[in-house]
Amino acid sequence: MTPTPLKLAMLGMIPGNGHPYSWSAIINGQYDREAMAQCPYPVIPVYLGAQPYEQVGIPGAKVTHIWTDHPAEAHDVARAARIDHVVECPEAVIGKVDGVIISTDDGTDHTRRARPFVEAGLPVFIDKPLATTRGECLTFARWHREGARLLSSSGLRYSPDWQPLAGRDWRWITSTTGKTWERYGIHALEPVFKLLGPGFETAFTTGDDASTLVNLTHQSGAKATIAVLPDLPASAGVLHAYGREEQVSLKMSDTYSAFRGQMVAVVEWMRTGRDPYPFEETLELMAILIAGIESRGQGSPIAVTPILNSLKTP
Repeated sequence: MTPTPLKLAMLGMIPGNGHPYSWSAIINGQYDREAMAQCPYPVIPVYLGAQPYEQVGIPGAKVTHIWTDHPAEAHDVARAARIDHVVECPEAVIGKVDGVIISTDDGTDHTRRARPFVEAGLPVFIDKPLATTRGECLTFARWHREGARLLSSSGLRYSPDWQPLAGRDWRWITSTTGKTWERYGIHALEPVFKLLGPGFETAFTTGDDASTLVNLTHQSGAKATIAVLPDLPASAGVLHAYGREEQVSLKMSDTYSAFRGQMVAVVEWMRTGRDPYPFEETLELMAILIAGIESRGQGSPIAVTPILNSLKTP
């Protein structure tokens, strides 16, 4: 028997982040091509349009409700991605959906946005980064220990480009991203984490408002350098890995597959209750981000493990 499709709510949209358009279209399929062409993020209709139209969509799930910070934008997204219901406040979806997607990438505001749905017992996927302050991370960690169903990731975690490189003996990895360490550092960190695994030890941040370099050490002895270049959006998704006997240079080549893989994982997680990866990985990634932020302020390396341990302590 075919399972009843999951009903999902897409909640929140802030400047610079078009995920409500892209994620909703990837899940729902049969998007309105004319309305999507008016999306203020031109790359989205381009990578959606590169796919066979009839193959876009994730069976067994539908974004049925939408709310955005600016109400007019919700109607635009709803037309483009064929979402049936525009709600006047996020909490209005409680009792009407099976799961919630918080689609904003501000790591200092996610507990406020997620709290009503955690308290309602709904599974909540939160766009990257989950949280970039100790206080926000502590709240999410406590909620998770108390049984809340929480998941967060960057779409780059699911890029097929990195998969063949995982598990090799890399000694140094460089990666780049745009915007800021706080907001987009996770895009570069997730691929590095895929290659090296857990066990990051320190973060040392240098630079200024024009550029940031974050140097990381790992328990394996490997090192990673992440460059954040606000005015170079083409830097996103570039990675170079160096081993003792090989080196590989890659740029993420398929944005659609990465985001679709991410949404497939979200739908499967909501349906089955099985985590696609341990929540502790997300906490370590947030601890690395926080260590990088605190290192910038102090001008010295910051240890990741004490931050991570503080998040795990009841």
